[in-house]
Amino acid sequence: MKLIINPVKSLVGTLRPPSDKSLTHRAYMFASFATTESIVRNPLRGEDCENTLRAMIHLGLRHEMLGPEEFRLIPTQEWMQPNAPIDCGNSGTTMRLLAGLVASRPLNVTFVGDASLSKRPMGRVATPLRLMGAEIEGDRAPLTIHGKELQGIDYVSPVASAQVKSCTLLAGLRAKGTTSVSEPSLSRDHTERMLKAMGFRLDSEGLKVSVEGGQEGHGFEFNVPGDISSAAFFIVATAILQNSRLEVDELSVNPTRTGILDVLTQCQIPFFVTDVREELGEPVASLVVHTANLLQPFTIEGELVPRLIDEIPVLAVLATQCEGTSIIRNANELRVKESDRIELVANGLRQMGAQVETFEDGMAITGPAKLSATKIDAHGDHRIAMAFAIAGLIAEGTTEITGADSIATSFPGFESELARLCVA
Repeated sequence: MKLIINPVKSLVGTLRPPSDKSLTHRAYMFASFATTESIVRNPLRGEDCENTLRAMIHLGLRHEMLGPEEFRLIPTQEWMQPNAPIDCGNSGTTMRLLAGLVASRPLNVTFVGDASLSKRPMGRVATPLRLMGAEIEGDRAPLTIHGKELQGIDYVSPVASAQVKSCTLLAGLRAKGTTSVSEPSLSRDHTERMLKAMGFRLDSEGLKVSVEGGQEGHGFEFNVPGDISSAAFFIVATAILQNSRLEVDELSVNPTRTGILDVLTQCQIPFFVTDVREELGEPVASLVVHTANLLQPFTIEGELVPRLIDEIPVLAVLATQCEGTSIIRNANELRVKESDRIELVANGLRQMGAQVETFEDGMAITGPAKLSATKIDAHGDHRIAMAFAIAGLIAEGTTEITGADSIATSFPGFESELARLCVA
């Protein structure tokens, strides 16, 4: 699919972003090991989450449609042995978290993925699972897991990764003794919040979280809130287009995910958060953003990185319009996402006329730059495609983005929402 973007004057309106991808994945998975049925409303119907739902059905989860956006999820006491490999598509979350759940069950499961997922590192979850006693073939997809009785471990993760942490803790739910995970900095804590809301006891001390094996958790009702990573594209568009105002409703504002708000503060972009409430342990709110008079440069490094890792491609677009040099460091993780996002972002922005210097762990972008339209190959990476769509809104000429089919993995209605909110 080719995405065609022309410059616009402003962006005005209200957005209810697609439901949170991380929370939808977990809702489907966690309902599968609850003691009672669950109700999930407004799940993300993108390809990644649909792959997770199909995977859980292959493993025994029963589901009923109660309405167009409402599921009843009924767990099975004993998970089923699938009769074919489980296809995770492009979803690293599906493969990594399910690895933890399958490793403790008497199952032999092979996980496969598309060409992009097959290149991504799975050794980072295989390592703690092997230490717990699981038998695993492969450090990249296809990944075959022979489930065993597991032993709890005290694992020190070399990376701040919610997927590594979640995989290990989920395996620990059925392991003997206590399973602990320590991280170099705090990653997303959706797993911990949702498990606690289901009645599991978890202990947290600084950057270490622990769970005792043998616990059970009850089912839940969950209205999945909007995904801040998806909203980020429209937030940045609002910041860089003159006379713009955006209200984002039903937005997940989990503190481990709101790093973009820290960047807005650094850039002096006006915003405010209202109507804060809670949904299955997750804070939810409305966010209002306005255009800034003058965009100050920003720095992303250290503990801020895991709180906005998925937003960095579009924040790089924001950096091209800031008055000075913005710095992104400690973001090595971007090189092993769906693509090497550091190189793709840097090369694409240079093609459009921006001044970008790359490092092994990030980049420096000096602005403000007058962007010119170009042809971008998104290499099948949804966040690259959407980031350059936002760049195209301020570029002179017509921007063409190939490989944009991937947008459907996280934001199926992206193009139509952009057309609805933009003022030509």
